[in-house]
Amino acid sequence: MNRRRGAQHKVKANDFWGTLKRLINYLGKDKWIVAGAALFAVITALITVFTPILSGKLLTSIELIWSGIDSQGVVDLFGFNLTFYEVLIGLIITASLSFAFGLTQGYLLIGVTQRLTYNMRADLADKINTLPLKFFDKHKIGDVLSRVTNDVDIINQTLTQSISEIFRSFTLVTSILTIMFIMRWDLAIITTVAVIISLYVASKFVKLSQRYFRQAAQNTGDMNGHIEEIYHGHQVVKVFNHQPQAKLEFDEINERIYETSWKSQFISSIMIPIQFFFTNLSFIAIAMIGGYLLMNDPLFEVGFIMTFIMYSRQVSMPIQSIGQTASVLQQTAASAERIFFMMDAESEPDESDKPKMLEKVKGHVEFRDVHFRYLEDTPVIQGLSAEIKPGQMVAIVGPTGAGKTTLVNLLMRFYEIDQGSILIDGVNIKDMKREEVRSYFGMVLQDSWIFDGTVLENIKYGSEDATFEAVEAAAKAAQTDHFIHSLSDNYNFRLSEDGENISQGQRQLITISRAMLADKPMLILDEATS
Repeated sequence: MNRRRGAQHKVKANDFWGTLKRLINYLGKDKWIVAGAALFAVITALITVFTPILSGKLLTSIELIWSGIDSQGVVDLFGFNLTFYEVLIGLIITASLSFAFGLTQGYLLIGVTQRLTYNMRADLADKINTLPLKFFDKHKIGDVLSRVTNDVDIINQTLTQSISEIFRSFTLVTSILTIMFIMRWDLAIITTVAVIISLYVASKFVKLSQRYFRQAAQNTGDMNGHIEEIYHGHQVVKVFNHQPQAKLEFDEINERIYETSWKSQFISSIMIPIQFFFTNLSFIAIAMIGGYLLMNDPLFEVGFIMTFIMYSRQVSMPIQSIGQTASVLQQTAASAERIFFMMDAESEPDESDKPKMLEKVKGHVEFRDVHFRYLEDTPVIQGLSAEIKPGQMVAIVGPTGAGKTTLVNLLMRFYEIDQGSILIDGVNIKDMKREEVRSYFGMVLQDSWIFDGTVLENIKYGSEDATFEAVEAAAKAAQTDHFIHSLSDNYNFRLSEDGENISQGQRQLITISRAMLADKPMLILDEATS
């Protein structure tokens, strides 16, 4: 693959523990269910710890039966004399209990995770509705969509496994090492050294991979934004032969995704073979020392060596799992941080306590010494004063970038003015709820927004209770009815997303019909051909 080196995003290391703590607090009352699932995971791990002991005793029992020393293969287990069949039944019960507890904790965590992601999507949707337009001026739509979809899905896919595995793994490591020291401290030291080295190596690699997971999530958002932008403007891209430049931009972002994803995945993957290396060294040491003890100590059981080797294998698996889980949690934290960043973004102030200011609107609009700027050092409107009387039709004319659409945005309170005032029938719009201000205006935007649905559904958008007769009357008033009847299913003709299956002029006629159907006291046509 021919790759070009793109500019790297300089992203600060994320607050891993702070983000995880907030994610846990976000669970709300489900934290207790998570605690219960964690307890089941701990119990499952403790039950699993007894499997090597029973397996070792079973091997010793088989040896006694095979050598003819004891026909029933009676062995001592914690002061109890058990036959071969009793040890075998104990193994089966242990395996069954481990399965039952593991299944229960998995069921509980799946429910918690699904509720968590459901609530996250709902909260993000509510948040988007309260964000001011200046937020979307600074963040690409594709990046916002990536936070709502991709980042939430990552949490959904990783959190269930991570929570159960982290508790299970730490319980296994501590309990196995404790039992090994009780059984034989000199052999246990070999495994403990391997565990400490493995954990140390894992912690170093986790810290190293931390920033790359964050960058990978950011780059994915950039890619979604780029694709969304190019898709919606594909005709313009083709008209101006901009495909090569668009491809270069795509390749540059793709290169960043490749590099950050490769580094994060590679760093995560090399933890496992390193841990395997130290684990295998401990196997070799235990086998050599155990073999020596078996040859020189007649009371030393062959099953004891099997038990220790199984414990070494068992303790190595959770160590590897801790390394994998740490990498997964890094990815989870990176996605959660992006989601919480959006949730923490400044919303439009709550105005629910403001009373309704106008009962009957005449349509008298005044701009008094209005000042506004999108950026601190770039004034857009300075000292504008204007008056529009009831029933008056006014055209705002000026070159591109003069601030015509900005006036509309200020009037609709999409942005707040820096100085001055805007009044409707003598009332400052800052004293009204935004919803009240916007309820007085019908509006046709520069971009004709059409959604996937029928012509009827598109015209009725915002006026769902309108009758078909009212829709038809609005379409006739906007001179849209004649073209609608030329479509195959008339008002039931299904429009594709963005209305790609009709012309630009027809899309605009539908949006004008939508504004006419709303029948608001004032109408704004933010488009020259409207």
